[in-house]
Amino acid sequence: MGPAPADDLRAGELSRPDPADRATLEGLLARHRFRPVHRLGQNFLVDPGLRDRVAQEAGIRPADNVLEVGAGPGALTVALAERAARLVAVELDHRLAGVLREVVAGDARVEVLEGDVLKLPLPAVDVVAGNIPYYLTGALLPRLLERPDPPRTVSLVVQREVAERWTEPGDWSLASLAVQVFAVPELRLDLPREAFWPVPGVDSALAVMAVRERPAVTVADLGAFFDFAERVFQFRRKQLGGILARLFGPEAARRLEELGIDDHRRPQTLTLAEWEALHGVFANSPLK
Repeated sequence: MGPAPADDLRAGELSRPDPADRATLEGLLARHRFRPVHRLGQNFLVDPGLRDRVAQEAGIRPADNVLEVGAGPGALTVALAERAARLVAVELDHRLAGVLREVVAGDARVEVLEGDVLKLPLPAVDVVAGNIPYYLTGALLPRLLERPDPPRTVSLVVQREVAERWTEPGDWSLASLAVQVFAVPELRLDLPREAFWPVPGVDSALAVMAVRERPAVTVADLGAFFDFAERVFQFRRKQLGGILARLFGPEAARRLEELGIDDHRRPQTLTLAEWEALHGVFANSPLK
């Protein structure tokens, strides 16, 4: 896909509708007979200034290929496309994809891909960006970060609680552990709920992840490492001593002591180095 002439692009950017403007967005959706569905996380960013800051923080370079997940009606799409050489915008909802195609019509940089981002074959890209609902984060991140040709940067607007869990130690989930293994995450920008329409029940934040050149843990089998972590996180509210004894038997207490890890701690408090050490000790232990 080659770039369009600069004069044509500037003319198109001036004339096309901007879905980050609420009145414009409501008109677009009404024309396509579309109403947002709360359970699908269809809350659209309607603050042009914040939208532009989200696009800027993605760190897109002029020659970059970009993948946008959950493109919706295209508010972020138009700002990302202005910074990229090529943009593939993925949208699941058929009617929203129609709105998106109207918004980016005539922009040769943008390809609209309709379907489920968890099932579609994804192109190799330099940057991934998007505004995604909570229910999608756990399944999407492994697809993006564990591939053999990962992006340089993943920049996602998510619920603020999720962004905090990804970026701050002490309350990790399995998804947080995966993020930390494959990337260096940073909470860059707060987005209040009032910046979206319809207004959601929670605030959002932008998490920007610089993807590591190699995983942060040194293990023989990353799949086995995450399988182990998943078993431990099943009991995240319980103490490690009890969890590991339940999984591996009474010898677990002695092994924890040898590692210098307090058996009263909970899984969400472990550091990357402690997860690596724990897996090294229990990797070949049979489950009870």
